[in-house]
Amino acid sequence: MSRKDTLIKLLTDADFRWVYLGRKGLFNYMSDEEYLRKKYNHQIHKELDLNNPKTFNEKMQWLKLHNRNPEYPQMVDKATVKDYIAERIGSDYIIPTLGIYDRYEDIDFDKLPDQFVIKCTHDSASTFVCSDKKTFDFKKAKKKIKRSLKTNYAMLGREWPYYSVKPRIIIEKFMVDESGTELKDYKFFCFNGNVKCFSVDFNRFTNHRANYYTPDFELMTLGKKLCPPDPNQKIEKPQHLDEMIRIAEQLSANIPFLRVDLYNINGHIYFGELTLFPASGFSPFVTDEWDRTMGDWLELPSKS
Repeated sequence: MSRKDTLIKLLTDADFRWVYLGRKGLFNYMSDEEYLRKKYNHQIHKELDLNNPKTFNEKMQWLKLHNRNPEYPQMVDKATVKDYIAERIGSDYIIPTLGIYDRYEDIDFDKLPDQFVIKCTHDSASTFVCSDKKTFDFKKAKKKIKRSLKTNYAMLGREWPYYSVKPRIIIEKFMVDESGTELKDYKFFCFNGNVKCFSVDFNRFTNHRANYYTPDFELMTLGKKLCPPDPNQKIEKPQHLDEMIRIAEQLSANIPFLRVDLYNINGHIYFGELTLFPASGFSPFVTDEWDRTMGDWLELPSKS
């Protein structure tokens, strides 16, 4: 049996682990479409319909293949996106950058403040929050970040904008909201410049949950299995919600789908990041109905 035939056999194996093998690059020989079909079937447990996609997760895969806006690489780069945002809504919304580095060894931690946030510019799982350098696990952060710098993030979900993003390290100012312990993440789901809903992430580094709300701040039953909602969690309506919605809609105008992440610190709004493909379109919803409903909200453009 050839190497390729062996790998195809593995694709149907119940014990197959996409992330592990994806990081090893064993499926780089596959075309984007073939890879997405295989991974979608493994993660969502359904066949991917690219000819007539209906669900949100299906349409995420279609957009990866057929929506090639040349601005997307700048938008997903955690360093260059700050210039993109400053040009559109102003620099007052930008969290201060303490440094950008090509290598972990280039960082002089002695010159950094006692509190900071460190992460890679090209992925979504390498963020470390240092609230006290005396207790911060530098060894763990170094191991994770150095590994992330070597990861071809674009290949894991075939998110083409990341092919153009140079893996680097960015360090930002440490910030907390009114809780004094964390920074709640407000994620606005925008469809052609219209906010249909938003999520509030909380307990991000302990028991990560996310509740979803309408633009009028009515709690929804919407949620993802990976980060399930908690209807018993009492969350106050954020200050200046209307302004956050206005910002999200301004940034997402004329884009089929864009998730705009914002922070609200004592009424001051800060930009977090822009996400084109949440969970790369491979995260099941709490119910299939929500996958279809959000799919109905997403109007696909012509192929580009």
